[in-house]
Amino acid sequence: MFTDRKDAGSRLAEKLSQYRGKNAVILALPRGGVIIGYEIARALNLPLDIVVVRKIGHPTNPEYAICAVDERGSLLCNEEEVKSVDPDWLKEESLHQKNEALRRVTVYRGGRIPKEISRKTAILVDDGIATGLTIRAAIKSIRKENPEELVVAIPVAPHEVIIELRQEADAVIVLDDARDYLGAVGAYYYNFPQVSDQEVIELLKQ
Repeated sequence: MFTDRKDAGSRLAEKLSQYRGKNAVILALPRGGVIIGYEIARALNLPLDIVVVRKIGHPTNPEYAICAVDERGSLLCNEEEVKSVDPDWLKEESLHQKNEALRRVTVYRGGRIPKEISRKTAILVDDGIATGLTIRAAIKSIRKENPEELVVAIPVAPHEVIIELRQEADAVIVLDDARDYLGAVGAYYYNFPQVSDQEVIELLKQ
């Protein structure tokens, strides 16, 4: 269990100590992941940036993610689940969520240019993983920037998702390899409040 996101970020920073002051960039998934990323970046004296990915929920159950899309429109889907979805609806929803991802990137960065990650170590962080769809879409997005190494660092994730991620990232660092996953990331935190856009903006300014 983690006290809160700051606690989880501090504990991850200890596991990532070999990257302190190195040619690396912390890339956080907003919103909750930015608190994790900020703690790691501060502890390791590394720059912090974001990667924004939007989930696409099933039309009959919006909470159930079937795809994820980044600000460029790069789409990653659960191939079995999308078979039951109207392709025209998926195309329209993908465009909508891509535009929302782009809007959030603009708001969060506040005019700052993205951090260069080509030929650097990209350390992708979030406050936890449920299905893995979002973070896998983020990995796909980051790979297009040609990092020298891509590391995923997360406080908690289901064991089977970690196995999948090890095939896609160069390294996966996880504090709690949840073999009996409790069904929600928040179940692993004593304090897991909603994070506002303003909090994200303020942390990225520092």
